[in-house]
Amino acid sequence: MNRFHVLVTVPQPLRDTVLGSESLVELAGFAQVTLNQDRHNWDGAELARRLPGVDALLGSWGMAPLTPDVLARADRLRLIAYAAGSVKYFVTDAVYDRGIRVTHAAARIADSVADMTLLLAMMGLRKPQDFDRRLKAGEGWPEAGAVATYELRGKTVGILGLGYVGQRSAALLGAVGAQVWGYDPYLSEADAAALGVRKVALDELLRGCKVISVHLPVTTETHHMLGARELALIQDGAVFINTARAWVVDQDALLHELRRGRFWAALDVFDPEPLPVDSPLRKLDNVLLTPHLAGLTRDAHLGMGREMVAEIRRLLIEQAPLRYEITRQRLAQMA
Repeated sequence: MNRFHVLVTVPQPLRDTVLGSESLVELAGFAQVTLNQDRHNWDGAELARRLPGVDALLGSWGMAPLTPDVLARADRLRLIAYAAGSVKYFVTDAVYDRGIRVTHAAARIADSVADMTLLLAMMGLRKPQDFDRRLKAGEGWPEAGAVATYELRGKTVGILGLGYVGQRSAALLGAVGAQVWGYDPYLSEADAAALGVRKVALDELLRGCKVISVHLPVTTETHHMLGARELALIQDGAVFINTARAWVVDQDALLHELRRGRFWAALDVFDPEPLPVDSPLRKLDNVLLTPHLAGLTRDAHLGMGREMVAEIRRLLIEQAPLRYEITRQRLAQMA
């Protein structure tokens, strides 16, 4: 029997992070599998030498750009399954010109980021981290009337950007009783309604929401979309969350507002990264800092591998539609 051939480009130790033993066993159950044993990501020439006879390529972070020269010997390649997020830096027109299909696991990462978004929204309203710090510092027991914390249920929460992460965040926030507003110029009113989201203008969202969560992509349109004017619209006592990219927020304007203490922020992304040791953000009590880890759960990483093995099975064995396909047109619209 002529079995399908799948080339796994992911080297160790990353392979164990994104492709667990169960996923490898499943893959080997319906295909001949060749693994990257070189402990580094192959460059274009190294990858090209291994493409003859390959039906599907399973990769992750660090893949070489798939140029015409790299793909020249890809005589059977039908699918690129990427166990990570954006494919934009390595997928070229040559991929689509040869009829090769592309799928990725960004939707699985989105589950982890949405989970973190819900957690940060609740922490911003309930402040358990503040009470922990005060008790450990020996402060006295607070009087009940002096505790200004809030429930998420019934609060208006604004989602900026309703892509994979924004949609999953909206679902989680709505499930606990929040009223979800959304800003996304590419989302129709009907699609927003189907998500349980009220579509609003940017200024209306910034003024009207108790919690604001940023999930905007990195594009020319979004660079410093939230500047001094926009940040000044945020209501006093609000919760501001950014697990997307620092690119979309004017960092100096944000620091100015946070130094004034008008609202609380949870920041997972910075410019530059890593966050400098002398960053003034490290000294602000109204800021919760995390080191760009909203999507970095073990569950999400192993889930990416499982989803991509399932995509390979759908195409090669089941001849079923891909669940996470990136077409040429869709790639052009992505960050």
